[in-house]
Amino acid sequence: MGKKMTIKTFAIEYDSINSKNIFTNGDTINGRIIVEVSKETKIQALIFIAKGEANVCWSEDSEQYNQGFRSSEKYYEVTHHILREARQDGTEIIGKGRHVFPFSYTIPDRKIPSTFKSSIGKIVHKLKAELKQSIKLTKKAKTHFKFVSAADMDTPGLMDPQYGCKDKSVRVFGSGNVSFDVHTKRMGYTQGEGIQVIAGISNRSSRSVKPKFTLYEERSFFAQGQRRVHTNEILKDKLEPIKSSDKKTVTKVITIPRDLPPSILNCSIIKLEYRLKVYLNIKCASDPEIKLPIVVLPALEAPSHKQPPPSAGFGFEPFGNPNPAPLGMTPPLQVAPRPVDPPPPYGACAAPAMNPSVNQYGQYENKF
Repeated sequence: MGKKMTIKTFAIEYDSINSKNIFTNGDTINGRIIVEVSKETKIQALIFIAKGEANVCWSEDSEQYNQGFRSSEKYYEVTHHILREARQDGTEIIGKGRHVFPFSYTIPDRKIPSTFKSSIGKIVHKLKAELKQSIKLTKKAKTHFKFVSAADMDTPGLMDPQYGCKDKSVRVFGSGNVSFDVHTKRMGYTQGEGIQVIAGISNRSSRSVKPKFTLYEERSFFAQGQRRVHTNEILKDKLEPIKSSDKKTVTKVITIPRDLPPSILNCSIIKLEYRLKVYLNIKCASDPEIKLPIVVLPALEAPSHKQPPPSAGFGFEPFGNPNPAPLGMTPPLQVAPRPVDPPPPYGACAAPAMNPSVNQYGQYENKF
């Protein structure tokens, strides 16, 4: 039989802030680090870390070589010692049982990119706890939180009207030409908002043309001077055909899905952009098209409750007991209120019940 583990539970968790559990610039995250030990235990340090960063990684194969591309960017990293060294030997003692160390962290109120995840790039925001014991390895726990950057109303051209025009000659199985122009009121729209598209179409050809609309995303990744682009269609729509020798002005409202991630324009190695493509479908001919940029702005939800001000043991003043126990004595237990509405796992919409003994992925993480 192996020796019974001294540390039975080591976890970090945080409280929900609203029904979607989405944080934004300047929000405060209240949570706790949980340490449960089977006997009186010496602790060298208990550390809280908050971190926001982006990483990109992909490889390209060719007949001559296999080349990898990597890049990273850090937005903030805050480290704070919760248990400070109180003894001459550089350790602290905690008693047998379950100990709860509350924390309160305020997200920087500056331009920081939103949470994002794909196969070759991601932007993550996470909270981490490290428990260091003399001689022994450091024990780690972490959890991610979903961050959505507040709308940047200083984006150039955000509220400007968008316009495009195109001419097309029809020569295969037909004759004549087609011309059309497209207008939208502005470039920026919030999640769930409708984009009113006005298209003026002049069909001076011998064929009918069908107006079609596609909203798609363009994901760009940058590393070592290279760019990799992925596109994906979000939605499609169409209108009735415009007959030969007919001229019409048509209007179509394209509604942005409420759950569509907001544009990411403030990260130098990952960009999430949207385009509205309007084109005329002509049989047996290439389709003339116009692409207009669309910036999707977040429709952020206000906190569901007023966040309590930091009290003793909260914030980035000294954590834990401000008056350490005498040498060899166990410091008093600190208890933080349990979260009323546990946060969901990273990237999920619904939250399972939180198990304080593990992180939100159901397991301990051994590396950051």
